[in-house]
Amino acid sequence: MPRPSRRDDIIQTSIALFSKHGFNGTGVDMIMREAKVSKKTMYSYFRSKEELILASLQHYDGLFRNNFMKQVDKLAKTPADKLLAMFDVAKDWFMQDNFFGCLFINAIGEYSEDDTPVRSICRSFKSQMYGFIKDLCLDAGAKHPAKLADELALLLEGAIVTAQVSHKPEASETAKRAAKAIIAAHMA
Repeated sequence: MPRPSRRDDIIQTSIALFSKHGFNGTGVDMIMREAKVSKKTMYSYFRSKEELILASLQHYDGLFRNNFMKQVDKLAKTPADKLLAMFDVAKDWFMQDNFFGCLFINAIGEYSEDDTPVRSICRSFKSQMYGFIKDLCLDAGAKHPAKLADELALLLEGAIVTAQVSHKPEASETAKRAAKAIIAAHMA
């Protein structure tokens, strides 16, 4: 496998630091130090910290969603089982040493103005995750797939926040139990 480019190194380092310390708590100097790059190299790839944040969120979006969906597909075969497998994948994520919550939820918390590019990327990520859930609901034959997707997405988001804030990775198991009942009601 080819070695990541310097730009990719900076982005990957930034994602790790933004996840752990937040966007406002991570300075450009910290990123340069951890990525082992000079100011000249940093600014040759990114004109500003905001440009780096946007590139990091876009990069992480693809990585996270692809990995999440692959893991769901790996754990379950039927669409209905995949709806529940989402919570198993979430639990694995919550148990990782580098789990600091959802990078996109954290970004929304730090960027309160509605019209920012950061919020736009976060909304796009959440919309695509919702689309994944809704497609599974459709494939599973739910009577009201959009309503079921709304309910499951809310359970998943709640589990993420609970796992982060309360340090309870078992929140995914609680959410999965609730999801079973909700899915059963939508399939009857």
